[in-house]
Amino acid sequence: MKILHLDTNHPLLIEQFSQLGFKNHEDYTSSKKEIEKKIHSYDGIIIRSRFTIDSIFLEKATKLKFIGRVGAGLENIDIDYAKMKGVFLAAAPEGNRNAVGEHTLGMVLSLFNKLNKADHEVRNGKWDREGNRGIELDGKTVGIIGYGNMGKAFAKKLKGFDVETICYDIIGGVGDENARQVGIMELHQKTDILSLHVPQTSETLGMINDGFINAFQKPFWFMNTARGKCVITKDLVKNLKSGKIFGAGLDVLEYEKSSFENMFDDQNLPEAFQYLIKAPNVLFTPHVAGWTVESKEKLAQTIVDKIKKRFC
Repeated sequence: MKILHLDTNHPLLIEQFSQLGFKNHEDYTSSKKEIEKKIHSYDGIIIRSRFTIDSIFLEKATKLKFIGRVGAGLENIDIDYAKMKGVFLAAAPEGNRNAVGEHTLGMVLSLFNKLNKADHEVRNGKWDREGNRGIELDGKTVGIIGYGNMGKAFAKKLKGFDVETICYDIIGGVGDENARQVGIMELHQKTDILSLHVPQTSETLGMINDGFINAFQKPFWFMNTARGKCVITKDLVKNLKSGKIFGAGLDVLEYEKSSFENMFDDQNLPEAFQYLIKAPNVLFTPHVAGWTVESKEKLAQTIVDKIKKRFC
């Protein structure tokens, strides 16, 4: 089978596919239209987030048997149309779940202890101990929305702390020794720290909005290492201003482009984002929660293993 690699990834992908007898072709620069002209020759595609694979693209991929997405989700692929065409879809949430769990915990601890603020101040000659007094994680209730690979990994990282960890998911029976599954009412009643770990779907788009936020009985801290478009940013800002949300750790943003890599192409940044970048109780990272040295290899290996199991 011939595979077209559309994004650079860990070299083990090409090495191991070659060992399996696959023919690897690489094209990291051609436009989507140029790729469409030759995609009919390929049995498989390996992609991260370079462009969307829509129905028009899939119609031209007449030989396509599989798409390997080297990442956690499949939101840049028309899943329904691909399945209708009999195309096997392989994502790799198992590959970066540990990285996401560690990153989320790091964001919580950084916000609670004002690490970024304190570091910036000391570098600028300001020694403000009282202004950087932190709070402790012990005794808090952590609510996790979405208890799949990422949610479970974060809950596992919390086992070393004296916290209550609860999870909410549309699928029943997913709770485990690290988190007790609860209904939405208990999530709203108990949560001190809310961490989002859902995929981007029609059901999760914009789910964190003003109404949802204000259903919580207590002010809380908010972490998003999932997908930016699951949060209505202007509603997040409104509740940061009111104090309903104490602070936020944001690895992803509503305004990201489809490639996740061109956030600042548009210089006319939304008003809500302009507030966030000045807010001392908001911590940003550039969509790197699952982006570690180790996860790069694990993501690639997961894709190889899934395709090998299906086609070899």
